[in-house]
Amino acid sequence: MKPFRKHAAIALDGGGIRGVMVTKALEALEIALGKKLGDVFELAAGTSTGSIIAAGIALNLRAAEMTTMYQTLAPKIFQKSWRTYLWFLANYRYPNDELERQLDAQSQGKTMGALWTAARKFDLVIVARDLHQARTRFFKPWKPEYQALPITTAVLASAAAPTYFPVIEGRYSDGGIGSFGNPCFIAAYEARFCLGWEPAETTLISLGTGKLPPGTQGLPLHAPDHYTPIQWLAPILDSFLSDAGDQQSRIVQQLFTGLDFRRFQISTAPIALDDVAQVGKLIEYGEKFGQMILSDQTDPDLNVPVYRAQ
Repeated sequence: MKPFRKHAAIALDGGGIRGVMVTKALEALEIALGKKLGDVFELAAGTSTGSIIAAGIALNLRAAEMTTMYQTLAPKIFQKSWRTYLWFLANYRYPNDELERQLDAQSQGKTMGALWTAARKFDLVIVARDLHQARTRFFKPWKPEYQALPITTAVLASAAAPTYFPVIEGRYSDGGIGSFGNPCFIAAYEARFCLGWEPAETTLISLGTGKLPPGTQGLPLHAPDHYTPIQWLAPILDSFLSDAGDQQSRIVQQLFTGLDFRRFQISTAPIALDDVAQVGKLIEYGEKFGQMILSDQTDPDLNVPVYRAQ
Protein backbone atom coordinates (compact mmCIF):
# COMPACT_ATOMS: atom_id res chain seq x y z
CA MET A 1 0.00 0.00 0.00
CA LYS A 2 1.23 3.46 -0.88
CA PRO A 3 1.87 5.58 2.21
CA PHE A 4 -0.68 8.22 3.16
CA ARG A 5 0.11 11.89 2.71
CA LYS A 6 0.33 14.55 5.42
CA HIS A 7 -3.47 14.64 5.85
CA ALA A 8 -5.68 11.56 5.65
CA ALA A 9 -9.47 11.35 5.35
CA ILE A 10 -11.92 8.48 4.95
CA ALA A 11 -15.41 8.33 3.43
CA LEU A 12 -17.79 5.45 4.12
CA ASP A 13 -20.87 4.47 2.10
CA GLY A 14 -24.26 3.39 3.38
CA GLY A 15 -25.40 -0.23 3.18
CA GLY A 16 -26.99 -1.51 6.38
CA ILE A 17 -25.62 -4.80 7.66
CA ARG A 18 -23.01 -4.71 4.88
CA GLY A 19 -21.12 -2.26 7.09
CA VAL A 20 -19.64 -5.26 8.92
CA MET A 21 -17.73 -6.10 5.75
CA VAL A 22 -16.14 -2.66 5.88
CA THR A 23 -15.18 -2.84 9.56
CA LYS A 24 -13.58 -6.24 8.91
CA ALA A 25 -11.59 -4.74 6.03
CA LEU A 26 -10.56 -1.84 8.26
CA GLU A 27 -9.15 -4.30 10.78
CA ALA A 28 -6.51 -5.27 8.21
CA LEU A 29 -5.76 -1.62 7.47
CA GLU A 30 -5.41 -0.82 11.17
CA ILE A 31 -3.01 -3.71 11.70
CA ALA A 32 -0.93 -2.65 8.69
CA LEU A 33 -0.74 0.94 9.91
CA GLY A 34 0.06 -0.10 13.48
CA LYS A 35 -2.29 2.57 14.86
CA LYS A 36 -5.94 3.10 15.63
CA LEU A 37 -7.73 4.60 12.66
CA GLY A 38 -8.69 7.58 14.81
CA ASP A 39 -5.00 8.36 15.18
CA VAL A 40 -4.41 8.13 11.43
CA PHE A 41 -7.40 9.94 9.94
CA GLU A 42 -8.31 13.52 10.84
CA LEU A 43 -11.57 13.53 8.91
CA ALA A 44 -14.25 10.85 8.55
CA ALA A 45 -17.44 11.26 6.51
CA GLY A 46 -20.21 8.69 6.61
CA THR A 47 -23.73 8.02 5.39
CA SER A 48 -26.15 5.59 7.06
CA THR A 49 -24.16 2.54 8.20
CA GLY A 50 -21.08 4.50 7.13
CA SER A 51 -21.97 7.13 9.73
CA ILE A 52 -21.80 4.45 12.44
CA ILE A 53 -18.29 3.50 11.33
CA ALA A 54 -17.19 7.12 10.85
CA ALA A 55 -18.39 7.97 14.36
CA GLY A 56 -16.54 4.94 15.72
CA ILE A 57 -13.32 6.16 14.10
CA ALA A 58 -13.90 9.66 15.49
CA LEU A 59 -14.39 8.14 18.96
CA ASN A 60 -11.13 6.22 18.53
CA LEU A 61 -12.68 2.76 18.61
CA ARG A 62 -10.67 -0.06 17.12
CA ALA A 63 -11.98 -1.61 13.92
CA ALA A 64 -12.25 -4.99 15.65
CA GLU A 65 -14.49 -3.42 18.30
CA MET A 66 -16.80 -2.15 15.57
CA THR A 67 -16.90 -5.56 13.89
CA THR A 68 -17.91 -7.14 17.19
CA MET A 69 -20.56 -4.46 17.66
CA TYR A 70 -22.11 -5.30 14.28
CA GLN A 71 -22.02 -9.03 15.00
CA THR A 72 -23.58 -8.60 18.43
CA LEU A 73 -26.15 -5.97 17.60
CA ALA A 74 -27.35 -7.10 14.18
CA PRO A 75 -29.62 -9.93 15.46
CA LYS A 76 -31.10 -7.57 18.05
CA ILE A 77 -31.61 -4.62 15.72
CA PHE A 78 -33.01 -6.66 12.82
CA GLN A 79 -35.19 -8.92 14.96
CA LYS A 80 -38.21 -10.12 13.02
CA SER A 81 -41.67 -9.08 14.20
CA TRP A 82 -45.07 -8.33 12.73
CA ARG A 83 -43.60 -5.05 11.50
CA THR A 84 -41.10 -6.90 9.34
CA TYR A 85 -43.73 -8.84 7.47
CA LEU A 86 -46.47 -6.19 7.40
CA TRP A 87 -44.13 -3.23 6.95
CA PHE A 88 -46.45 -1.62 4.43
CA LEU A 89 -48.99 -1.22 7.27
CA ALA A 90 -46.49 0.23 9.75
CA ASN A 91 -44.27 3.31 9.90
CA TYR A 92 -41.10 1.22 10.01
CA ARG A 93 -39.87 -2.39 10.21
CA TYR A 94 -37.43 -2.19 13.12
CA PRO A 95 -37.24 -0.04 16.26
CA ASN A 96 -33.86 1.62 16.85
CA ASP A 97 -33.72 1.25 20.65
CA GLU A 98 -30.83 -1.24 20.66
CA LEU A 99 -28.77 0.85 18.26
CA GLU A 100 -29.45 3.99 20.30
CA ARG A 101 -28.32 2.28 23.52
CA GLN A 102 -25.12 1.04 21.90
CA LEU A 103 -24.32 4.43 20.38
CA ASP A 104 -24.91 6.12 23.75
CA ALA A 105 -22.58 3.63 25.42
CA GLN A 106 -19.82 4.08 22.85
CA SER A 107 -20.09 7.87 22.69
CA GLN A 108 -20.69 8.24 26.44
CA GLY A 109 -23.26 10.88 25.62
CA LYS A 110 -20.77 13.14 23.82
CA THR A 111 -21.98 15.86 21.49
CA MET A 112 -20.55 16.62 18.07
CA GLY A 113 -18.71 19.62 19.53
CA ALA A 114 -16.80 17.35 21.92
CA LEU A 115 -14.83 16.07 18.92
CA TRP A 116 -13.46 19.55 18.19
CA THR A 117 -11.35 20.65 21.13
CA ALA A 118 -7.94 22.18 21.70
CA ALA A 119 -6.58 18.75 22.64
CA ARG A 120 -7.89 16.96 19.53
CA LYS A 121 -9.70 18.35 16.53
CA PHE A 122 -11.40 15.54 14.64
CA ASP A 123 -13.76 16.44 11.82
CA LEU A 124 -16.71 14.04 11.65
CA VAL A 125 -19.16 14.70 8.82
CA ILE A 126 -22.45 12.83 9.12
CA VAL A 127 -24.94 13.03 6.25
CA ALA A 128 -28.71 13.05 6.89
CA ARG A 129 -31.77 14.13 4.95
CA ASP A 130 -33.91 16.85 6.54
CA LEU A 131 -37.41 16.06 5.28
CA HIS A 132 -38.88 19.12 7.01
CA GLN A 133 -36.67 21.57 5.12
CA ALA A 134 -36.26 19.33 2.05
CA ARG A 135 -32.46 19.49 2.08
CA THR A 136 -29.48 17.38 2.99
CA ARG A 137 -27.77 18.15 6.30
CA PHE A 138 -24.07 17.72 6.98
CA PHE A 139 -23.58 17.50 10.73
CA LYS A 140 -20.07 18.71 11.67
CA PRO A 141 -18.39 19.25 15.06
CA TRP A 142 -16.96 22.69 14.24
CA LYS A 143 -20.24 24.25 13.08
CA PRO A 144 -21.91 26.18 15.95
CA GLU A 145 -25.40 24.98 15.01
CA TYR A 146 -24.42 21.32 15.51
CA GLN A 147 -21.99 21.46 18.43
CA ALA A 148 -24.69 20.63 21.00
CA LEU A 149 -26.12 17.80 18.88
CA PRO A 150 -25.51 14.37 20.47
CA ILE A 151 -23.39 12.11 18.28
CA THR A 152 -26.03 9.42 18.84
CA THR A 153 -28.76 11.61 17.36
CA ALA A 154 -26.66 12.51 14.33
CA VAL A 155 -25.89 8.85 13.59
CA LEU A 156 -29.48 7.69 14.15
CA ALA A 157 -30.63 10.39 11.73
CA SER A 158 -28.19 9.30 9.03
CA ALA A 159 -29.04 5.60 9.52
CA ALA A 160 -32.83 6.00 9.47
CA ALA A 161 -33.40 4.11 6.22
CA PRO A 162 -36.98 4.77 5.03
CA THR A 163 -39.44 1.99 5.93
CA TYR A 164 -36.70 0.24 7.94
CA PHE A 165 -36.19 2.62 10.89
CA PRO A 166 -38.22 5.47 12.39
CA VAL A 167 -37.70 9.06 11.35
CA ILE A 168 -35.60 11.01 13.89
CA GLU A 169 -37.02 14.09 15.61
CA GLY A 170 -39.88 14.14 13.15
CA ARG A 171 -37.64 15.30 10.30
CA TYR A 172 -34.39 13.38 9.75
CA SER A 173 -34.01 10.32 7.55
CA ASP A 174 -31.26 8.32 5.86
CA GLY A 175 -28.47 10.43 4.36
CA GLY A 176 -28.52 8.16 1.32
CA ILE A 177 -31.79 9.74 0.17
CA GLY A 178 -30.36 11.88 -2.58
CA SER A 179 -26.85 11.96 -3.97
CA PHE A 180 -24.76 11.20 -0.91
CA GLY A 181 -25.02 7.46 -0.25
CA ASN A 182 -21.35 7.67 -1.22
CA PRO A 183 -20.03 10.70 0.72
CA CYS A 184 -16.60 10.95 -0.90
CA PHE A 185 -17.33 14.30 -2.59
CA ILE A 186 -18.41 15.79 0.73
CA ALA A 187 -15.19 14.52 2.31
CA ALA A 188 -13.07 15.99 -0.50
CA TYR A 189 -14.90 19.31 -0.30
CA GLU A 190 -14.57 19.39 3.48
CA ALA A 191 -10.84 18.70 3.32
CA ARG A 192 -10.11 21.27 0.63
CA PHE A 193 -12.47 24.15 1.33
CA CYS A 194 -13.37 23.84 5.03
CA LEU A 195 -10.14 22.50 6.55
CA GLY A 196 -7.89 24.12 3.96
CA TRP A 197 -5.88 21.00 3.15
CA GLU A 198 -3.88 21.15 -0.06
CA PRO A 199 -4.81 18.27 -2.41
CA ALA A 200 -1.13 17.47 -2.95
CA GLU A 201 -0.85 16.86 0.80
CA THR A 202 -4.07 14.86 1.18
CA THR A 203 -5.09 11.21 0.90
CA LEU A 204 -8.80 10.36 0.73
CA ILE A 205 -9.86 6.74 1.13
CA SER A 206 -13.41 5.92 -0.02
CA LEU A 207 -15.00 2.58 0.84
CA GLY A 208 -18.10 1.10 -0.78
CA THR A 209 -20.28 -1.61 0.71
CA GLY A 210 -20.29 -3.99 -2.23
CA LYS A 211 -21.87 -4.19 -5.67
CA LEU A 212 -22.95 -6.97 -7.99
CA PRO A 213 -20.30 -8.47 -10.29
CA PRO A 214 -19.96 -6.99 -13.81
CA GLY A 215 -22.58 -8.32 -16.21
CA THR A 216 -25.09 -9.19 -13.47
CA GLN A 217 -26.40 -5.75 -12.50
CA GLY A 218 -28.87 -5.21 -15.32
CA LEU A 219 -32.27 -6.69 -16.10
CA PRO A 220 -32.74 -9.37 -18.76
CA LEU A 221 -33.54 -7.97 -22.19
CA HIS A 222 -37.28 -7.22 -22.55
CA ALA A 223 -37.93 -8.03 -18.87
CA PRO A 224 -39.32 -4.52 -18.19
CA ASP A 225 -41.63 -4.56 -21.24
CA HIS A 226 -44.68 -5.40 -19.17
CA TYR A 227 -43.67 -4.21 -15.71
CA THR A 228 -46.44 -3.07 -13.41
CA PRO A 229 -45.97 0.21 -11.46
CA ILE A 230 -44.91 -1.72 -8.34
CA GLN A 231 -42.29 -3.69 -10.29
CA TRP A 232 -40.71 -0.45 -11.49
CA LEU A 233 -39.88 0.73 -7.96
CA ALA A 234 -36.84 -1.52 -7.40
CA PRO A 235 -35.01 -0.85 -10.72
CA ILE A 236 -35.70 2.89 -10.51
CA LEU A 237 -34.36 3.09 -6.96
CA ASP A 238 -31.34 0.93 -7.84
CA SER A 239 -30.53 3.06 -10.90
CA PHE A 240 -30.78 6.27 -8.92
CA LEU A 241 -28.60 5.12 -6.03
CA SER A 242 -25.92 3.31 -8.05
CA ASP A 243 -25.57 6.16 -10.55
CA ALA A 244 -25.37 8.72 -7.74
CA GLY A 245 -22.67 6.71 -5.96
CA ASP A 246 -20.50 6.34 -9.04
CA GLN A 247 -21.03 9.99 -9.87
CA GLN A 248 -19.63 11.13 -6.52
CA SER A 249 -16.43 9.18 -7.11
CA ARG A 250 -16.00 10.54 -10.62
CA ILE A 251 -16.53 14.11 -9.46
CA VAL A 252 -13.76 13.74 -6.90
CA GLN A 253 -11.48 12.02 -9.39
CA GLN A 254 -11.94 14.70 -12.05
CA LEU A 255 -12.29 17.93 -10.06
CA PHE A 256 -9.83 17.58 -7.18
CA THR A 257 -6.62 17.61 -9.16
CA GLY A 258 -3.61 16.37 -7.23
CA LEU A 259 -5.64 14.64 -4.52
CA ASP A 260 -4.54 11.11 -3.64
CA PHE A 261 -8.02 9.63 -4.05
CA ARG A 262 -8.48 5.89 -3.64
CA ARG A 263 -11.95 4.44 -4.16
CA PHE A 264 -12.31 0.82 -3.08
CA GLN A 265 -15.25 -1.39 -3.97
CA ILE A 266 -15.81 -5.14 -3.97
CA SER A 267 -18.13 -7.38 -5.97
CA THR A 268 -20.51 -9.40 -3.80
CA ALA A 269 -23.61 -11.51 -4.06
CA PRO A 270 -26.85 -9.56 -3.56
CA ILE A 271 -27.30 -9.11 0.21
CA ALA A 272 -30.17 -7.11 1.67
CA LEU A 273 -29.30 -4.42 4.19
CA ASP A 274 -31.13 -6.35 6.96
CA ASP A 275 -30.06 -9.92 6.08
CA VAL A 276 -28.47 -10.94 9.38
CA ALA A 277 -28.01 -14.51 8.17
CA GLN A 278 -25.29 -13.28 5.80
CA VAL A 279 -23.00 -11.78 8.46
CA GLY A 280 -20.59 -14.71 8.19
CA LYS A 281 -20.40 -14.32 4.41
CA LEU A 282 -19.89 -10.57 4.81
CA ILE A 283 -16.98 -11.21 7.17
CA GLU A 284 -15.40 -13.36 4.45
CA TYR A 285 -15.91 -10.57 1.92
CA GLY A 286 -14.41 -8.15 4.43
CA GLU A 287 -11.21 -10.18 4.73
CA LYS A 288 -10.84 -10.10 0.94
CA PHE A 289 -11.76 -6.41 0.86
CA GLY A 290 -9.05 -5.65 3.41
CA GLN A 291 -6.42 -7.26 1.22
CA MET A 292 -7.67 -5.25 -1.75
CA ILE A 293 -7.16 -2.06 0.25
CA LEU A 294 -3.69 -3.06 1.37
CA SER A 295 -2.67 -3.82 -2.21
CA ASP A 296 -4.29 -0.62 -3.56
CA GLN A 297 -6.73 -2.49 -5.80
CA THR A 298 -8.99 0.48 -6.47
CA ASP A 299 -12.39 0.30 -8.18
CA PRO A 300 -11.70 -0.65 -11.84
CA ASP A 301 -14.92 1.06 -12.94
CA LEU A 302 -13.21 4.41 -12.31
CA ASN A 303 -10.12 3.55 -14.33
CA VAL A 304 -11.56 4.70 -17.65
CA PRO A 305 -10.36 7.55 -19.86
CA VAL A 306 -12.16 10.89 -19.76
CA TYR A 307 -13.01 12.24 -23.23
CA ARG A 308 -13.41 15.95 -23.85
CA ALA A 309 -14.75 17.72 -26.87
CA GLN A 310 -12.04 19.23 -29.07
